[in-house]
Amino acid sequence: MDEVERQLTEARTVAVVGMSPRPDRPSHYVAKYLMEQGYRVIPVNPAVDEVLGLRSYPNLGSIPEKVDLVDVFRRSSQTPPIVDEAIEIGAKFIWMQDGVSHEGAAEKARRRGVSVVMDNCMMREHMRRFGG
Repeated sequence: MDEVERQLTEARTVAVVGMSPRPDRPSHYVAKYLMEQGYRVIPVNPAVDEVLGLRSYPNLGSIPEKVDLVDVFRRSSQTPPIVDEAIEIGAKFIWMQDGVSHEGAAEKARRRGVSVVMDNCMMREHMRRFGG
């Protein structure tokens, strides 16, 4: 099993960092898709109180439950502190969406035992492998 399949099958709770309330934004429709596939989605966006009827948190550290996977919809340059927070909260997986990658942050996470996927779409990979 490769890293992508491992993350898709083992993660159940997904914190979506940068989740937008706008339905036309990838973070919104990817999260909606993940919810439809049975994942527990937790929005992380300090600018909104809720998205898709779910309470939104200002950062990963404020989420009061265990997070398996952190799905990052932020610029590559903004990922290091997100990765640091993901490590702090004990997330097992970090997924950086299409166009998002940061080798230094990924290497730091991997050294801490966190699985990392970069520059890939969680929804597209789920559909391709499991037929959403």
